Parts: sequence; C-alpha cells; structure tokens
Amino acid sequence: MKRGFGSAALAALAIAATAAFGGSSGEAAAGALERLQNGKIKIGYREDAAPYSYKNTIGEAAGYTVDLCRAVVAQLKAELELPEISITYVPVTSSNRFKAVQNGQVDLLCGAATATLARRDVVDFSIPVFIDGAAVLTKVDGPKNFSSLKGHKIGVLEATTTESLLRDIVNKTDLQSEIVTVANHQDGREKLEGGEISAYFSDRALLVYLAAQSSQAKSLHVGTRYFSHEPYALAMKRGDSNFRLAVDRALSRIYRSDSISAIFDNAFNGAKPSDILKAMYLVSALPE
Repeated sequence: MKRGFGSAALAALAIAATAAFGGSSGEAAAGALERLQNGKIKIGYREDAAPYSYKNTIGEAAGYTVDLCRAVVAQLKAELELPEISITYVPVTSSNRFKAVQNGQVDLLCGAATATLARRDVVDFSIPVFIDGAAVLTKVDGPKNFSSLKGHKIGVLEATTTESLLRDIVNKTDLQSEIVTVANHQDGREKLEGGEISAYFSDRALLVYLAAQSSQAKSLHVGTRYFSHEPYALAMKRGDSNFRLAVDRALSRIYRSDSISAIFDNAFNGAKPSDILKAMYLVSALPE
C-alpha cells in the first residue's frame, strides 16, 4: 500500500490554527481547535463496531478508525507544537452518536459512520476514511441467497443507514420479511446463531469480523453481494470549519505516508485493501 508520494509542506495547518485562535475565545469557529490548544480532545467511539471501533479485552478503545483518529491527533499535536494532548474516549451508540457531537460531548466521532447528505444537516464530516457496503450474514445451512429470505426474520442494527436500506429493500420487493432491530452487532450474531433470525444485515467488513470471532465460525457464511456502498468518515460539530480543515489536512498527510498501511494492517490482520479502498486513499490524499 505504499503510495509513493513525497513529503508535503506542513506549515498550512499552523496558519489555519493561528487564524482560528485570532478571534475571541467565544467564537464558534475556534471550537475544538481551542480545546486542542489547551491540550485536550474528546474522541467518541463505538464499543461494538469492530474492526472499526470497539472496546478491546482490556477495556480500551481500539479499531481502525480509533487508530486513525489517534494518528490525526498526533499530527495536530506536532503542527500546533503542543507538549501533550490528553485524549478522553467517550463511548457512544448508533442511536446517540451524532447528538453527542452536536452537544459538544464529543469533538471527533471515530466510529463507523456513513457520511450522507441527510446526516450533514446534523454534523460535518471529514474526507472519507473507509469504503464498505451492506451484505448479509447467514448460516451455512440456511438461506442460500437474499431472495431465499422471503418470509424470514432479518436482523439489523438500529438507527443505521443499513436499517434504512433494508427497510427500503423489503418495502420495494415481495420479500415479506420481518425486520428485527438489535442494539449491537454481537446481539445480532447471537440471534442468528440461536435461530431467532435467519440473517443479519450489516456492512460486510463488520460481518466478516463478527463471523471470525464466533465460536460457530464454520457454520456462518458472509455473502459476497454488496447492496450499497458506504463511505465512512469522521464526524464533528457543524460550523467548526477550521477544525474540519485541520482534520482533513491530517488525514491527507496520513494517506500520503506509509502510516496508513500500518493502521490498516493492525485492524484487518494482514488482509489486503480492496481496489476501491486503494482508490479512496489516493483520491483523498489532497494536495497541499
């Protein structure tokens, strides 16, 4: 995944930060950058969205987007010449994550959030950090394809774009399936394993991870069909344009460096990024 890009000039972030701090401390534009200047940032993360964002076995925030956010914070720390930045990790759910950003409980949302136009009415998003798509997890001895799920119960995580997509598919076809919402992905997998549902609908990388972590892994099958393309991004409060620019600049630099390879490998255990993800890194490595 080495990009072959040369090192970029790093002065622009300091200029943007200086402009942000130039006004009074009450200016909304200062926002998260002002808190950064005081050596603090609040990162929101999901505890149940592995391999992107989760609580690991020793109770720490972990995952692809969490590690990516740590790398962003490291970039900001260096550019602002801060001695230290204290990160507070704030657990959020699929239901309350955007409200946590809106009310200032979280400066940077580092979960598995799909950037949509509707959500941009509520929060701002960074440049993309991952591309995934909805797929189906079933039992090996269960329904063989999506059309075979007619009349069956299908599980999906509540308050997600995949729930909206699944409801739209069911409403526009003759599946006549019952949609069962769950509070977290583990609950969805357990309901599938226990026979309470016939399939679990979510982003494919999440399903691959869920299946691999199961004690019944050999009995589970992740479908290869994609029902959507989900561009993930980091969310932050609307109107804080200087902070958003700083985050985008940090992400662009990370994509131009070899560090994105290490972040990906750590989260996906040596798997290779898809061609579309490689293209996303290339396109999102914005020039200075």
